[in-house]
Amino acid sequence: MYNKVVLVGNLTRDVEIRYSQSGSAIGNVGIATSRKWKSQTGEQKDEVMFIDLTFFGRTAEIANQYLRKGSKVLVDGRLQLQQWTAQDGSKRSKHAITVENLQMLDSKADSMNPNHNNGYDQQASQNNYGTGNTQNTNNYPPQENNAYGQPQAPQQPAYAQPQKPAPQPSVPEIDIDDDEIPF
Repeated sequence: MYNKVVLVGNLTRDVEIRYSQSGSAIGNVGIATSRKWKSQTGEQKDEVMFIDLTFFGRTAEIANQYLRKGSKVLVDGRLQLQQWTAQDGSKRSKHAITVENLQMLDSKADSMNPNHNNGYDQQASQNNYGTGNTQNTNNYPPQENNAYGQPQAPQQPAYAQPQKPAPQPSVPEIDIDDDEIPF
């Protein structure tokens, strides 16, 4: 049997992290994905999905440290059915993704700025997911498309500044006659 899900989207809230009794980190967050298509009548349709994600271990700690609401991520993991009984006694269930791999798609500057929401807006339908639009609007760093048609950040900075050598301290010249040297 095979259970694998791959999603690209924006986080709908900051990562909520907690720790199990054994000390392992558990992170929970939501992701918004969307797709656009034309119906048979030619009308533009938009479908938005909100899905819960669960991270474990070091991945949860990294997600908590670097990701914020609106961060663009690619995750793959397995689909899981979660069932519980609500306070009113009714049976409830939902599908969620247990994340196995995480790839951050934002630039490093965006992920380090806690006030920047990466253009996320409450109406996820205005985003460009699934439209084939993989244009990088930041123009830095340049990105290549991966197998999923989404931008992938380069491994090394493309525009590295050449490093100037550190200035050496100058040695003052001393004017001494040979007669002044005692040896």
